[in-house]
Amino acid sequence: MEIYKDLSNPASKEFEKLLNSKLSRTQIEEGKIIEGKINKITDKFVFLFVEGLKSEPVLDINELKSMGLGDKIKLGETIAVLLEKIEDKNGEVLVSANKAQKIKGWDKLVEAYEKNEPIMGKITSKCKGGCIVEHIETGSLMFLPGSQISDKPLKDISHLMNEPQKFALIKLDRVRGNACVSRREIISSFKKEDKAKIIEKYKVGDIIKGAEVKGYSTFGCFFNVNGELDVLVHLQEISYSRVNHPDEVFNIGEKHDLKVISVDKEKLQVGCSVKQLSPDPFEHIENYELKKIYKVKVVKIMDFGAFCELEPGLTTLLHSSELSWNKKNISAKKMFKINDIIDCVITEIDKEKRRVAISHRLTLDNPFELFEKKFPVGTIVDSEVVNKNEYSLFVKIGDIEVDAFLHCNDLTYSNNGEQELNNYKKGDKIKVKVLEIKVSDQKIRVGHRQTQKDPLDWFKDKSVNQTITVKIISTDAKGLIVRPEGCEIDFPIKKSNIAINSADTRTSRFTGGERIDCAIADLDLDKRKVVLSIKLLEEIEKKEALEKYGAEGSGKNLPFSSLSEDLKKKDKK
Repeated sequence: MEIYKDLSNPASKEFEKLLNSKLSRTQIEEGKIIEGKINKITDKFVFLFVEGLKSEPVLDINELKSMGLGDKIKLGETIAVLLEKIEDKNGEVLVSANKAQKIKGWDKLVEAYEKNEPIMGKITSKCKGGCIVEHIETGSLMFLPGSQISDKPLKDISHLMNEPQKFALIKLDRVRGNACVSRREIISSFKKEDKAKIIEKYKVGDIIKGAEVKGYSTFGCFFNVNGELDVLVHLQEISYSRVNHPDEVFNIGEKHDLKVISVDKEKLQVGCSVKQLSPDPFEHIENYELKKIYKVKVVKIMDFGAFCELEPGLTTLLHSSELSWNKKNISAKKMFKINDIIDCVITEIDKEKRRVAISHRLTLDNPFELFEKKFPVGTIVDSEVVNKNEYSLFVKIGDIEVDAFLHCNDLTYSNNGEQELNNYKKGDKIKVKVLEIKVSDQKIRVGHRQTQKDPLDWFKDKSVNQTITVKIISTDAKGLIVRPEGCEIDFPIKKSNIAINSADTRTSRFTGGERIDCAIADLDLDKRKVVLSIKLLEEIEKKEALEKYGAEGSGKNLPFSSLSEDLKKKDKK
């Protein structure tokens, strides 16, 4: 180390100079982009030599190929990388070529944005709201909004895909590293001079004849004027009536007259109005009366109804619910066509909200009122099944175009209404009785069983606790199904109502077909409720036996196992 004793020594000065130059060339700092030279290549990795690093950074060959750097994978080639960590937990140098490329690309985008210079790119794919554009020089990805693709609507952009072309940078987000570009600005810049000359022709108050509807947006409608200029009619300038979307009033390709209401020579824009071509109808809306019939013109047909014109500039919606009295989900397309003149009744006028409501069905006779006059409640009449669902029939009565509702429970007096429903199909004739008419709700209810004799009439001269004879129809684990002699309807007897003694309640005692006596436990004809019980009959007969016989041995031959015990209790008392 003798060389350092005398710093004035020429050799010491030369060494100091070399050392300083070496350090200045190899300033190593994390987060910076550095150049590395390829000194080794394997099947999967590339090893770089960077002066000042104690170990060789490693890059994945597939990463380089995906970046388009496959032709640079050669010994001696230099590759720019971002030094992320000088030493990670494994003691290795961590670098990224992909991040270095993005940072370099971002710097170039910032430079182009600040200088207001166009960049070269190509549309690589579509995404929600627009397309993805790749910067040809750096490979950076940018967003191209759909509204910035062209200066006119394009249904197909396949001819623009992967084609190198110029784009204007219109927005940069330095925090998030996002870039937004426009192709439309590049196209429009070539047309600005010509467009300025065209706009010079127009002034406020001019009337434009036969402008063609070109496209819609949520805020208005675009018209093409003589193939040389596109103008906007704002949503509020379409009609004096409320308009939610331009397609409620206009169809693509239609031609309309416009009035120029604004000219912006700086933005090269012309604003127009349709409604200002006619006076405001709401200034004399008092001339119209509620519940009066007026002639209206169909100007637009939609899925939910039709837009009609009471007078030029006064457009109102005829909703599908106001088209007909009796047809459900009816379509205006099947009833009307554009320019039809139809009768309508004004049902509402709201001057503040600038809204007029109309109805077509109110100009027609209400079929439910006609039905009520011709077939009042209680009328028995023939009908035809016109529709059917899982629990009811819909029938047509006479020549009135309304459907009456017939529930399956009103088909038969038995408890198998759903089963009875299977016996009917569309087109069948059936006699019905009108049970209910609700004109305001547009509902008519009829029944079929009401036209027949009620089997429960058999019980009109019967009373609770009365004994009747029944025939056992069937048995199951829950009890018995029986039919009273002379009656045409079956009734259940629950297992708990078969006998007093629980041992005798088993249904296996009966095989079916036997005639037995039982008592009426409950009877309410208004609620159509009848309850039968063998147990109740036993209790009645048991009570009578106790009152008639007082000796302990009495009643031994009766089928009451507990009678003897009951007699003992009576003697003790």
